Amino acid sequence: MEISWLGHSCFLIKGKEKVIITDPYHPDLGYSLGEPKADIVTISHFHPSHSYVEGVSNNPKQIKGPGEYEIGGTFITGIATFHDNQKGEIRGKNTVYIIEMDGITLCHLGDLGHPLTPQLVEELGAIDILFLPVGEISTISVDTAVEIMRQLNPHIGIPMHYKGDAVDKFLRKMGIREAEVKSKLSVTPSSLPASTQIMVLDYTQPAG
Repeated sequence: MEISWLGHSCFLIKGKEKVIITDPYHPDLGYSLGEPKADIVTISHFHPSHSYVEGVSNNPKQIKGPGEYEIGGTFITGIATFHDNQKGEIRGKNTVYIIEMDGITLCHLGDLGHPLTPQLVEELGAIDILFLPVGEISTISVDTAVEIMRQLNPHIGIPMHYKGDAVDKFLRKMGIREAEVKSKLSVTPSSLPASTQIMVLDYTQPAG
C-alpha cells in the first residue's frame, strides 16, 4: 500500500486492487488537487474543502456517510460523529471511516470535533494507520488529538488538516523533537512498526 498526502484532509491511498481518495477539496482552499484518479472517494462531511468529488477522475464510487460498504474486496465502515463538541449544533455531523484493505486497517477521522467516548473507541477497534486532524481549526484541539492517539494506539499516526508549521505543536505534545518527513508512505502488514510512530507526509501534488 502506498499513501500520499494531497493536502488538508485529502490522501491518495493506493492498494493492490483499489485506489481511494479521502476528503477531496475545492481549489479555493489554496492547494492544487490536480486530477487524481480513484475507484473510491470518502467524504467526511459536506463542505467544499472535504467533498469536492468533481476534482477526482475515473467516476469513483462515492461514500458519503455512516454505513458498511464493500467494493471489490475493500471494506469501509462509516461511523457517525460530530463536527463540534455540542453534538453537531454548531458545525453539524462528521463521519469517521474505517478502511480495511490489503490486510491493513486505516482510520480517517475527518473533521472530528470532540473527544472519543469509550463506546466510540470500542467501535473503532484496532487501528493500524490513523489519519488525525491536528490544525485545531474547525476540529479537535491538539490536546484532544494527543489523547486520541493514546486511546487508539495505532501503529502509525499521520497528521492532517493543518498548514505550515501548525503540526509542530502536536509533535511537541507527543514528545517528538523532530519528525522525519516523507513524500509518501509505503507499507505492508509485515512492515508496520511494533510501537506507535508518527509519520509526517509532505504535501504532494498528484499527476493528472
